[in-house]
Amino acid sequence: MSNIELETFVLPQASTAPTAAFEARERASPQSVDVEGEPTAGRRLGQDLAPVDGGAAALRLLCAAFMFETLLWGFPLSFGVFQEYYSNIPEFANNRYISVVGTIASGFGYLGAPFIMPFIQRYQRWQRQMIWVGWPICIGGLVLGSFASTLEVLILTQGVAYGFGFLIFYYPILSMVNEYWIARRGMGYGVLCGASGVSGTVMPFVLQALLAKYGYQTTLRAVAVALALLTGPVIPLLKGRLPPSERASIPRINWTFFQSPLFWVYSVSNLLQGFGYFFPSLYLPSYASSLKLGSKSGALLLALMSVCQVGGQFVFGLLSDRKVPLDILACLSTVVAAIACLTTWRLAQSLPVLMIFAMVYGFFGAGFTAIWARMSTAITDDVTSGPMVFSLLNFGKGIGNVLAGPIGGFLVSNSKPAGTPSSSPYHWVIVFTGDWLAAATIYFGYRGVAPLQDA
Repeated sequence: MSNIELETFVLPQASTAPTAAFEARERASPQSVDVEGEPTAGRRLGQDLAPVDGGAAALRLLCAAFMFETLLWGFPLSFGVFQEYYSNIPEFANNRYISVVGTIASGFGYLGAPFIMPFIQRYQRWQRQMIWVGWPICIGGLVLGSFASTLEVLILTQGVAYGFGFLIFYYPILSMVNEYWIARRGMGYGVLCGASGVSGTVMPFVLQALLAKYGYQTTLRAVAVALALLTGPVIPLLKGRLPPSERASIPRINWTFFQSPLFWVYSVSNLLQGFGYFFPSLYLPSYASSLKLGSKSGALLLALMSVCQVGGQFVFGLLSDRKVPLDILACLSTVVAAIACLTTWRLAQSLPVLMIFAMVYGFFGAGFTAIWARMSTAITDDVTSGPMVFSLLNFGKGIGNVLAGPIGGFLVSNSKPAGTPSSSPYHWVIVFTGDWLAAATIYFGYRGVAPLQDA
C-alpha cells in the first residue's frame, strides 16, 4: 500500500507466519533439510514445493501482485483528480467533505490490517477465496458509485465498498508473496512499491481526461470495466507456495512487543506523521486549480509526486538495509517534508514551484513508510508478532488517512476571508500538514534516541 504509500505488512528478511508454522512442526518432529535450507517433509509427502526467492512460480506471482497493486491501489491514490472534479459540479459542489470518499477508500487498507491479519494467519487455506470475494466488491463499488447523486451515497460506494473489498483481497495477496520471497523479500516488495509509481504517472491523466469529456458516471463505469478486464485474467496466477496442509497449524501471536519502548516510540511518531502526510495528495490539484495554473496541472503534480515517492521509498529502504540509524532516517523524512510544506507549498504561486514541492515532498515524505520493516524487526524478531507490529503501524497511519478528509474539509471551510493575510482557502491545510510532520520529528528526536541506544 503504497502509496498506498507501501502497503506491505510483512517483514523483510524474516520468515513468514505459514513458514513459521511449518518450522514449528519440523522442530516437534525432527526431519531432514535440503542443502538450501528447505524442509523436506513436503517432498516425502509427494508435494515438491516451488523454490523461494526466485523461479518461475515466484516471479509469476510477483507479476500478478504488481498488476493488482498498480491498478487497484493506484486508483484511490489518484482521488485528488476526482476531488477537484466533484468540487466543481452541481451534485457535490460546496461540500467540504468530498475528500472523505478518497480517504475512506484508501484508509480501509491501513485501518483493517490488524483485524484481517489474524484472520489470514488462522485461515491460510482461504486466501484464494478471499480474493474472489473482495475483488468483485471493490469493483462493484465503482459501478454503484456511478449512480450516486449525493455525497453520502458516493462515500458508501466509491469509498466504503471499494475500500472494504480492497482490504479483503489485498492482504491475502501479500501473504502469498510472503511465502515465496524470504531472503530477497526486500527486493520483492521494492518491486511492489514501484507499482504505485507506475500508476501515479499515468492514471491521474487518464482519469482527468475521462472526467472532462464524459463526466463522473461514465468514468466510474469505464474504470470498473477496465479494472475487471485487466486484473481478472491474472487472478488464477495468484497461488500461494504452501499447500493447505502446510498452513493448518499457526502458532499463537506473541503480544509481548507491547512492552517494548521502541514499539511506542515508533507507533506514536508514525501516528503523528500520518496525521499530516496525506493532505498534499488530496489538495494539490485543487490548490493548483485555485491558482488557475491550467487544467492538467493537478494531474501533473500528482504524477511527479508518485514518481518521487517510488524513488524515496527505494532509497530509504536501501539505507535502512545498510543499517543507517532509524532515528536519522525517520527525522530526515519528516523534517524535510515539514520544511517543504511550510515554505515551498505555502509560498507557491506558480507551477514550477509547486512541481519542486511535489518532488521534494514525494521523495522524503514517502520514505518514512519504507523504514517500517526495519522498525518492526527492531521491535521484535518473533515470526508471529512481526506481522502484527507491521499491521499496527499501518493502522496508525490509517487513522491519519481517514481523518484527513473531515479535517481538511473543516480547515478549508474555515479559511480566512479574501483580502486578509493568508487568505488562501488552503492556508490552514498547509500549516496543519507542516506542523504535524514537525511534531513527528520532534517526538522521534526526543523520545527515540534513548530507546534506540538501549536497543
